[in-house]
Amino acid sequence: MENRVFAAMAEAGYGDITVAQARLLQRIGPDGTRLTVLAEAAQVTKQTAGFLVDQLERAGYVERVPDPADGRARLVRLTGRALEGIPVADREVAKVEQEWERHIGKRRMAQLRETLTMLREITDPYQ
Repeated sequence: MENRVFAAMAEAGYGDITVAQARLLQRIGPDGTRLTVLAEAAQVTKQTAGFLVDQLERAGYVERVPDPADGRARLVRLTGRALEGIPVADREVAKVEQEWERHIGKRRMAQLRETLTMLREITDPYQ
């Protein structure tokens, strides 16, 4: 799935995103997220998260803005360029899921989704 999404993103002009950057991007909330929270959620050091955010900022995918809740803090927020890429990824995910469903059937696909959702509860505490 990941390979297909990255290929679709590259074809649509978003080929400059790495896997590590994508994992960070996925964890940015709609109103922005503090760097320390991103680092913890992505399970990387704050320095690594800062490095990845610097790269994403240069590529135009994120911006740093003041945190309205704390003027001393900053939030990392998605830019229009990043938001425009989300439907590209979503379409490819839907295509792959349709292929899987045709291959294993609706019932098994529903079971797979349910199982993966349940496993996420214990594998991704930052969901």
